[in-house]
Amino acid sequence: MPEQKKKKAVCLLSGGLDSSTCLAYARREGYECYALSFDYGQRHRIELEAAARVAADLGAVQHLVAPAPLRLFGGSALTAEIEVPKGRSGEAMAAGIPVTYVPARNTIFLAFALAWAEVLGAEDIFIGVNAVDYSGYPDCRPEYIEAFERMANLATRAGVEGRMRLRIHAPLLRLTKADIVRLGRELGVNFALTHSCYDPGPGGKPCGACDSCVLRRKGFQEAGLEDPLDTA
Repeated sequence: MPEQKKKKAVCLLSGGLDSSTCLAYARREGYECYALSFDYGQRHRIELEAAARVAADLGAVQHLVAPAPLRLFGGSALTAEIEVPKGRSGEAMAAGIPVTYVPARNTIFLAFALAWAEVLGAEDIFIGVNAVDYSGYPDCRPEYIEAFERMANLATRAGVEGRMRLRIHAPLLRLTKADIVRLGRELGVNFALTHSCYDPGPGGKPCGACDSCVLRRKGFQEAGLEDPLDTA
């Protein structure tokens, strides 16, 4: 019998811990992975460099970096001259939506992924959102992912014609950061290639104090593993 062709999947990839683990998960599930990153006017390009390293290391078939200039609108500490919060407690992080939230970011990113998936004939899109240690972002919630999937099948030619049933996979959605670290290790993610910091110093050194650094350190500590990027 001829070898069955692998299914294709578009995987959103920021170069961070979560999206890298999500890409590795999709690969383990047998997908040909097409990695998609964004130059959206973020504070630094270090995460794009990390995404390129991770995509190559995990064997993505193709890695695209799409322009999505969200800096035009600002409104976030990641896309405007707004100070990145540092040294916040877990309680403070859980108290509301932080200034590092980028308005409509995941909606825009998933829309791009949807367009590429339709062109590729890929029914599956993977995104590494997390609703447990997610720092309060509204576009990381399960109801958001479910709503976008419904919309995707209403808004595409492939969905309307019944040629494809588009699915948004969020395999990390209900995992703690420690669970994600353990899963990443199991899947062979090279954590040294990743980048999580919102406000890195010279040479890309993590600040160690922003929400993302704090959550990452918490995850590695609770998983009982050493983070190769830890600055503590």
